[in-house]
Amino acid sequence: MKYENFSTFDVKVEGAIATVTFDFGTVNVQGQEMLADLNSLAMRLEMDRDVKVVVFESANPEVWVCHYDTELLQHLSTEAVSRDGAQLLDLQAICERISKVPQATIAKLEGFARGGGHELALALDMRFAVRGKFKFMQMEVGMGILPCGGGASRMARQTGLGRALEIILSARDFDADEAEAMGTINKAFEADEIDAYVDTLAKRIASFPADSINACKQMVYESIDKPIDEALKAEAYWLYQATSKTPAVKRFTVAEEQGLQHDMENQRNWENMVMDVQEIS
Repeated sequence: MKYENFSTFDVKVEGAIATVTFDFGTVNVQGQEMLADLNSLAMRLEMDRDVKVVVFESANPEVWVCHYDTELLQHLSTEAVSRDGAQLLDLQAICERISKVPQATIAKLEGFARGGGHELALALDMRFAVRGKFKFMQMEVGMGILPCGGGASRMARQTGLGRALEIILSARDFDADEAEAMGTINKAFEADEIDAYVDTLAKRIASFPADSINACKQMVYESIDKPIDEALKAEAYWLYQATSKTPAVKRFTVAEEQGLQHDMENQRNWENMVMDVQEIS
């Protein structure tokens, strides 16, 4: 798969890992150009089974992705619509499409991510940020609107209702440590620690079967909105999606034939065993 001709970011693929580096103007404004690029990227990722992990970073040391383009916001309709007449907004649609790609997606946040930029980060699977550099904000309430790129919906799922409302209604900056405590990022790092952690994580995930990664990801997202009985049925569905396309059964057979689960040393070293079993295909 070729990842070329983007105007707002560059894509570099090494092995099964793609790195998307935003580099658009002075602050990586999230406008029509970026949304078109992200839509094109998602389309390619949906068809690509060689890339298993996508890391999103910025060439700008101060900004990951800026807010949604105010040039577009000034043309918002001032007429209310009915619930039946409401349609998905472009930012909502693109973030939702990115969230559903079969690859594991990681945001490496080393600068500001406010408004729509933060909503894009929330649409990715995992987020890691640098202390002293990363700040996020949902400023929309102060402008007379609300987070409308999935921010309000995804925020509540990440943090719980009270914290989501504090973030959205305060319209203030939150730093990396607050973000970790709130639950909007996975972990905060010092500047000299984040690269090694994200690289190691990306390589580890990329060593696993692509269809297993996708099944795990889709199941976790699907379970959020379902009652437990429906979620468990979905779990069973995705299990068989995985076993139909991966060497899982062969690996379990080898493990049983060799008596691996009964070996105490293996029990002590499952973290390494998970990696060793990737050689069985």
